[in-house]
This record gives sequence, structure tokens and C-alpha cells, in this order.
Amino acid sequence: MTVMRRGSANVFSDLGFSPKLAQNLRLRSELMDRIADLIRRRGLTQAAAARLFEVSQPRVSDLVRGKIDLFTIDALVDMLARAGCRVQVRVSRAS
Repeated sequence: MTVMRRGSANVFSDLGFSPKLAQNLRLRSELMDRIADLIRRRGLTQAAAARLFEVSQPRVSDLVRGKIDLFTIDALVDMLARAGCRVQVRVSRAS
């Protein structure tokens, strides 16, 4: 019999990452998802996205393939800013 339990709001925490790393990974994954969505909505090729973000095409490929370990929060925010997006951060107490 498989036992199921309710997860938290952070899958990385559920996977056993430390609270600090889990929060960092969650933020990076959200930023990466926003960038990938932007690429899809604008109908950009990887080459066009690379020019927009001022990175290489293989870098864009890594992003859309979800290679989270290759990206820092700073790099992702820079890419969004180059695309004309404004990134806002909201801080709240942990529950």
C-alpha cells in the first residue's frame, strides 16, 4: 500500500533540501518558469531569446530544459530585466 502525505508549498523542501537551499531553488525555478513562459508567449526562437537576454543560445537551451543548477538568481533577474520585465521581491515571515 502506498502512503500519501500532503506536501508543503515548496517541492524542494519536500524532497529533503535544507530550508535555505529549498527556498533558493524555489525562487530560481519560478524565475526560470517566467522566462520560459515569456519565450513561448513572444514566440521567440532560442537564438532570438539569446539576443534579447544577451546570452548564448546554449544558455537559453539550458534554461528551457530546466537546468536549474546552472543559473543564479542574479542571472535570471538580469535576463528578465533585459526583456523589459520588472522583478519585484516580497518578503514575509516564514510560517
